[in-house]
Amino acid sequence: MCVACARVQSGQHPDCLFVRPEESREIRIEQIRTLIGELALTSHGAGCKGALIAPADAMNAKAANALLKILEEPPPRTLLLLVTAQPARLPATILSRCLRLRVTAPTNEVCSRWLATEGKAGDWAAAIELLGPAPFLLREHDPAEFAGVRDDVEHALAAVLAGTLDPGQAAERWGRSEPYELRLRCIENWITDRIRRALMAGPSSRRTRSAAYLSESVSDLNIRHLFRLADEVRELRTLVDTPINRGLALERLFWRMVAAHRAAG
Repeated sequence: MCVACARVQSGQHPDCLFVRPEESREIRIEQIRTLIGELALTSHGAGCKGALIAPADAMNAKAANALLKILEEPPPRTLLLLVTAQPARLPATILSRCLRLRVTAPTNEVCSRWLATEGKAGDWAAAIELLGPAPFLLREHDPAEFAGVRDDVEHALAAVLAGTLDPGQAAERWGRSEPYELRLRCIENWITDRIRRALMAGPSSRRTRSAAYLSESVSDLNIRHLFRLADEVRELRTLVDTPINRGLALERLFWRMVAAHRAAG
């Protein structure tokens, strides 16, 4: 690895700038103003300057507005990279000024091998199933936590639909516990599994196990209801960093799931 690449990897290259969320879990206007000031300076290496904003959808409204000017009139020999897994959360004014490049995800096998080279040994099957082959996101987690959270969510949903667990109690427990966002992903996968099974009229192409939550009485939900539930879960995921009442939001979702299950007979 060359000296410049090593400095970039360590985050210490003066011409390669990084903007990430702070403790507030959002990118604030002060960070964007600092970035604009840095990009206005001459390159240390007499070459190009670059800035990476990730995730770009973490910018609050003021930060996004501050970025507009430099997107419209970027300094010479400057490259701005805005990385996001949820481009719909970016303002239209930002999207209209950017060239969109879709990055293809690696295969599960490539993802697992890369994580191993990063010193993150373990069984990543459950994690990749839950988060997808997103190596940088997966690197931030412990693979052992995923299987436990997934099984807890799936068995709890089965109990809610079977009437042996009160939706309000389940929502209250999950609403004030972590990992909240991970549980939402589990619920979304639970729903999309059933959408896939309904569309394929056969076994899910994902993991299937002989457990209660995959019984016909639980999985036979009206496909229109399933799509509505999936949309609602995705909406909750976009609100993870907002001060909503998580317990109430989850309880509403669970009661909708119960109603859909009963309607399916």
